[in-house]
Amino acid sequence: MAPGSHDPRFPEAAYVDPTARVFGRVEIGAGASLWPGVVVRAESMDVVIGRYANLQDHVMVHIGYTTPTRIGDHCSITHRVVLHGCTIGDDCLIGIGATIMDGAVIGAGSIVAGHAFVREGTVVPPGSIVMGTPAKVVRSADNWIANRLNAWLYHRNARAYARGDHRAWDGPEFEAARVAEIARLEAAHRARTGA
Repeated sequence: MAPGSHDPRFPEAAYVDPTARVFGRVEIGAGASLWPGVVVRAESMDVVIGRYANLQDHVMVHIGYTTPTRIGDHCSITHRVVLHGCTIGDDCLIGIGATIMDGAVIGAGSIVAGHAFVREGTVVPPGSIVMGTPAKVVRSADNWIANRLNAWLYHRNARAYARGDHRAWDGPEFEAARVAEIARLEAAHRARTGA
């Protein structure tokens, strides 16, 4: 497959890098992206990747023996993350090198810090910041705008990569679009929270 194209099995994805490997029963939502070196395997159960989610370079996604893997809408699964039979709620950011194990549930709008290790069966409430090995909730925060902005950045980048443009985050047009998106997200957040 030529660089910039995407996997024909997933026509609604914004970008699936030619080096991404996808095996088994996997659904990829509209606008989602899989970056270089991503591996997704579902020999049993299944993997569902939500709309506008991004799986960044060298992410590994696998199912558990008795648990599927679910990744919500507008999630950023950053470089070298391992997701194994877990559930990630909408609007989450999973930090570089984190590992989330079988049966764990990360509530919507949460951030899992880089290199955190989330043990089997851990349930994280929505809007949490999670850190450490083993991972623990260290505080609650409203991460919706920051996490949505990160997902937007990757969706913009995915569309550019699909065209062969590797500089989507550069220049005055990008800066204007980023400022406009922040304003849009702030307005949407006020509407959804009434704040």
